[in-house]
Amino acid sequence: MRYIYIVLIKAHTGLGSIARRFTHYPYTHIAVCLDKSLTDYISFSRRYHYYPFEAGFTHEYRDYYAFGEHKDFKAKVFRLPVEDDAYGRILSFIEERENGGYLFNVYSMATMPVIGGFRIARAENCMSFTAQVISLSGCIPLKKPYWRYSIKDMDILLSNYELFEGRISKREQDCHPEYMQGFCIKRYLSGMMRLLLPLTKRLIFKK
Repeated sequence: MRYIYIVLIKAHTGLGSIARRFTHYPYTHIAVCLDKSLTDYISFSRRYHYYPFEAGFTHEYRDYYAFGEHKDFKAKVFRLPVEDDAYGRILSFIEERENGGYLFNVYSMATMPVIGGFRIARAENCMSFTAQVISLSGCIPLKKPYWRYSIKDMDILLSNYELFEGRISKREQDCHPEYMQGFCIKRYLSGMMRLLLPLTKRLIFKK
């Protein structure tokens, strides 16, 4: 028997603050951890704090969430027991998403509160990625398409597996200064185009 951890995160970001005002729900990001240290958060997300369109498959760390003057972040953690064969399928799924040319599905994420999101071929966001990991775990069957699960939906779905809710602190060894690269409007716009153009193409041509 192995364990995987699903972590809901209250992100210290401007977009997170806006989302909380509309949803009245604290958690705006979700990730997968493969061990109880909760130090390597696997997800689809931005790779740099100030560049939300430079996004895709990521390994995130505590100081990505507790950056600058923030010493910790609020989180809710679920622990799922998985058999060895299910764990192997999860590892294969993660490897394929990392190396398979998947884009960040920002369109589905943006429309989730309104229409429940939608699928684009070879594109994921933090919610669709995590929902598929939950399905592969074999712990809980999904009752609707994986891309329609919001973070709140998964919070409810996993209620019987809750391990912890509180604050997670960053440690001295959590040091990834490259995440906080300074803002440049030219780079921001360039990153936007590099994501939105191929994502729109996949949406239109469904390839």
